[in-house]
Amino acid sequence: MALAMLLSRFGLDLTLVAPQESIPGSYWGGCEAGLQGDRLYARLDTPLHSVLHEAAHYICMSPERRVGLDRDAGSDDLEESAVCYLQILLAGELPGVGRERLCADMDAWGYSFRLGSARAWFDEDAEDAREWLARAGILDAQSRIAWVRR
Repeated sequence: MALAMLLSRFGLDLTLVAPQESIPGSYWGGCEAGLQGDRLYARLDTPLHSVLHEAAHYICMSPERRVGLDRDAGSDDLEESAVCYLQILLAGELPGVGRERLCADMDAWGYSFRLGSARAWFDEDAEDAREWLARAGILDAQSRIAWVRR
């Protein structure tokens, strides 16, 4: 599975939960993905944007926060923006997904951006998120994924 392989590049293990079972470590509950330690939990009905968002939290958080991770990534506003930016980049690495689909999914779920849509924010208003990711070493000098965690 391409998603599991993508996540494993960051030391994150995708664990599928049986249908209708509670997802361990889920911040939002329901079908939303959950984090505990280096495990990302999801069901087959978990939206991809949720899986990628939680994965991006894991990638962006400090090693100290990652050690005790259980449900709440605990980021500030700027890191949250970096997480949103990274999840869009990660979608571009998945066959059949891409940035456009993920932005549409984010909009449908209710992500809120100053310019009214995830795509407009990503294209026109996310310089601070890109800079944060570059300073953390998560993006390289060409703003591509460096395949490392913070």
